[in-house]
Amino acid sequence: MNPARVRRLERWLSVLAIRLGVPLSAAQVGKFANQETTVEIKVSVREEDVFIIQSGYGEVNDMIMELLIMINACKTASAKRVVAVIPYFPYSKQSKKKAARSAIPAKLLAMMLKVAGVTQVVTLDLHATHIQGFFDFPIDNLSSKPFIVKYIRDRIPDSQTAVIVSKNAGGAKRVTSIADELRLDFAIVHQDAGHSHISQPADGEHGELVLVGDVKGRVAIIVDDLLDSAKSFASAATLLKKRGATKVYGLATHGLMSGDALDILNNSDVDELAVTNSVPVADKVALCPKLKVIDVTPLIAEAIRRIHNGESVSCLQQQVPL
Repeated sequence: MNPARVRRLERWLSVLAIRLGVPLSAAQVGKFANQETTVEIKVSVREEDVFIIQSGYGEVNDMIMELLIMINACKTASAKRVVAVIPYFPYSKQSKKKAARSAIPAKLLAMMLKVAGVTQVVTLDLHATHIQGFFDFPIDNLSSKPFIVKYIRDRIPDSQTAVIVSKNAGGAKRVTSIADELRLDFAIVHQDAGHSHISQPADGEHGELVLVGDVKGRVAIIVDDLLDSAKSFASAATLLKKRGATKVYGLATHGLMSGDALDILNNSDVDELAVTNSVPVADKVALCPKLKVIDVTPLIAEAIRRIHNGESVSCLQQQVPL
């Protein structure tokens, strides 16, 4: 495993362990010379509830194999339950067929987790809620909405008159839910396929960016579940500034920020950006002065505690230990 990734994971997991009041269990993860992944659990798990925490970022395919092998190792070692805690569920952007001969990798991963021996999955803000139907065992899809709402109220100046913005039509439901909670107006940026002269198209799309809604003289807050390449965030921010927004903030649950995303954000019209730590992002803060981190470890830790104790998890959708 990449040493830098190990350090990021250790820092991230140690925060969860401290909140739960339990130490991290020892496990050895490595690779053979031929790059096959090897895992060895260093503690007894017989008749224990085992929570394996792994989020889908970075070398995502290696991460998946590590997770599957670790799940199977615990199952064959007679663990009572094996719960996979996957805050960002990988391949969630591929949850339906996009062409005649394409696959559905998100469903495939759900099937692989079952075969490996997992008994339950905990995740956060699935990219598409219908992914829950791919599992025939329990899945808890936690929500970051209370944390997003609290950040807007407490950390964004003039939020009382702000406009919540979706950077594409697909995120409209998410944005309207937050706007209703805050009693704010909302707006949507979408692609007008009838035009092709846009200078900054969104990720993989073509057409002119069109704003539905009014942001003139007001703060605009772009909200989405996923920040990956950052191109669509930057394009939407440019449009919002052109339409008169005084400031543009960005909020996202999963801050993957792949490739040159940090450079794009640093040079964009986004004034401030906040992401949760559903994946380790602390090392990226130093590279992007605009970037802030929303801590969701209280939510994940409480979900783990409740599952272990046989308590309700559904109440965490609204009542979260902030």
